[in-house]
Amino acid sequence: MAAYRVLAFDGGGILGLLSAVILRRLLAKRPGMLAGIDLLAGTSTGGIIALAVAFGVPVDEIITLYREKGRRIFDDSWLDDLRDLGGLTGADYDSQRLKSELTRVFGTARLRDLRGRRVLVAAFDLDNLDRVPRPGEVRHWKPKFFHNFPGSDSDGAESIVDVAMRTSAAPTYFPSYQGFIDGGVVANNPSLAAVAQALDSRAGAQVLGDIRLLSLGTGRSPTFVSGQRHDWGYAAWGKQLVRIMIDGVMGVADFQCTQLLGSRYHRLDPWLPEAIDLDDVDKAERIVEIAESIDIRATVRWLEEQRF
Repeated sequence: MAAYRVLAFDGGGILGLLSAVILRRLLAKRPGMLAGIDLLAGTSTGGIIALAVAFGVPVDEIITLYREKGRRIFDDSWLDDLRDLGGLTGADYDSQRLKSELTRVFGTARLRDLRGRRVLVAAFDLDNLDRVPRPGEVRHWKPKFFHNFPGSDSDGAESIVDVAMRTSAAPTYFPSYQGFIDGGVVANNPSLAAVAQALDSRAGAQVLGDIRLLSLGTGRSPTFVSGQRHDWGYAAWGKQLVRIMIDGVMGVADFQCTQLLGSRYHRLDPWLPEAIDLDDVDKAERIVEIAESIDIRATVRWLEEQRF
């Protein structure tokens, strides 16, 4: 069988800008690369990038979205701070600005309108039922992977904007959206989920030996908690725990994909020279500078060797 090419994008807020700039650099070396991609997978900011690429948005426009609109999206007004007591009782940011920008890009398009491009986007469903359970039904939360493959479980009818909002509703940063929160809590690196989807019969029943997977991270921030014992409660852990949980699951997917695919899997997720939070919009130009300086030679060699 022919090679089945998967391109996956991590979550990471404004650091999606790093992924987008790196993608632009890779395309300068491999101009036709995107045309050969069979599956685009993404989580959170990476979900937005995957959807934009599938929709045909030029990478330069994606970069411009981050550089020019990031400050508006991550805008915490004094009035909002007053209402939510500086983040203690509410999310840091109002997601309506993000939705406005997404609507400008995608309009009313649905996943089925992606011109034959297949996508997989991770989110987390806080409640599997929007009604009173029937006898025998169990009400619960669960991961949700939106996709536009054919079949009875296809999400082709879903609005692209709604899927993008669901995947990027990061806890403490944005409110939940339509009962969903950021897919980063379960699959901030969506690579393994993409492999599972590729093996599905509706995706052509791929075999592991045919899958080629390029995983683009948003950079590893040198963040840590010093000390040997931390007797902290909810308030002290707070956002720290969210970041630990999201960062932790990325390494799990990386290990699993390496074991399953070997050299057919390549991940580019460099250490950042400084800590950058996912809402650090003041560092947008610094992120571009870092992305332009990252050594991509090993990734380009992999692309050439795997005919990606």
